[in-house]
Amino acid sequence: MSDIEKLISLLKNNAKLVAMLAPSFPVMYELKEIVSKLRSIGFSKVVEVAVGAKKTNEQTINILKNNPNTRFITSPCAGFVRFMRTKHPDLLHYVALEVDSPMAATTKIVKENWPDNQPVFIGPCLVKKLEASENNPQLNILVLTYKELETVIASPDLIGTRDGRNVSFDLEEKSTRIYPIDGGLTDSSGAKNLLTPEEIRTVSGWKNCELALQEFEQNKKIRLLDVLFCDGGCIMGPGIESKLTLEERKKKILAYAEPPR
Repeated sequence: MSDIEKLISLLKNNAKLVAMLAPSFPVMYELKEIVSKLRSIGFSKVVEVAVGAKKTNEQTINILKNNPNTRFITSPCAGFVRFMRTKHPDLLHYVALEVDSPMAATTKIVKENWPDNQPVFIGPCLVKKLEASENNPQLNILVLTYKELETVIASPDLIGTRDGRNVSFDLEEKSTRIYPIDGGLTDSSGAKNLLTPEEIRTVSGWKNCELALQEFEQNKKIRLLDVLFCDGGCIMGPGIESKLTLEERKKKILAYAEPPR
């Protein structure tokens, strides 16, 4: 059974489900539109994964504060972690695997608030499926991409089955909504208040990772290497269906994260 079929079956059987929307969702959806759709097809709760990203940031900053001489590479990107395991196992000890990814951190928060609900992560990344099944099987996360969600939403068995008038998140976090763009972790975590510019490197795109790793090895002044495996960040993930350019997608994220007053 595919993940799409699993979710449709759960929704048809009135299972208690929490939708966890990755912070890249504004590339494809308007807030009120997507929350309404998720509630109308049967989700009990809808939360921002930006909530978990705040916990990821807190854990990252604690490493920097408690280990003033440590050097490490961020780990929220499941694609990059698997790249390191297969291509650079000799450098894997630098990857902060003890830090929860935003997906894992959000799931733990969801389970604290609604322990009888099934967490469903919805985002742009295919590799999150492996992170859920291989790294966090105990969390029982069902993972779908936005593309897969579109198929679920279009299912004739689910259209208009529930009330979709509540268009607000049950849990939200404004400070980490820039997470899916290049350097989002660094910019939202406060790392720049602890480290100098020469101690931080941000990089996105798998082609750029090799050069960044070489520099990290050679330049001992670099303490934090912040990596996203897709070019430009998660906003260019394969699970997104959009004709927008990278810059247009970035503007969508920034407009949602920092709306005009």
